[in-house]
Amino acid sequence: MARIAGVDLPRNKQARIALTYIFGIGNSRALRILKAADVDAFKKLQDLGEDEVNRIRQVIENEGQVEGDLRKDVSMHIKRLIEIQSYRGLRHRRNLPVRGQRTHTNARTRKGPRKGTVTSKKKATAKT
Repeated sequence: MARIAGVDLPRNKQARIALTYIFGIGNSRALRILKAADVDAFKKLQDLGEDEVNRIRQVIENEGQVEGDLRKDVSMHIKRLIEIQSYRGLRHRRNLPVRGQRTHTNARTRKGPRKGTVTSKKKATAKT
């Protein structure tokens, strides 16, 4: 397995797909990285030579943040929003959708499983 940016990439996938396993690299960025590294995007990762993998690694390091640094930045941005008590920060704190989606009927992924309604049954009066 090729290890780039602290991630073990799958060997049996094409290089353009395998790079998307790294946090912060999508399809378009993967193609841009491979073009800059002068590597065929449709070649399987196991068929790449060590020098090609090193070129890819170098381009990723030069281009910008990925994995741990990017995750840290995203969490710091969310913490900042929560600290300044912006509307988006309050939505993050309450685990509700942040980008204006409706919550009356949807948003189950963000809100979690439904809480059952508490029903109060009258206890049967015992005859004495």
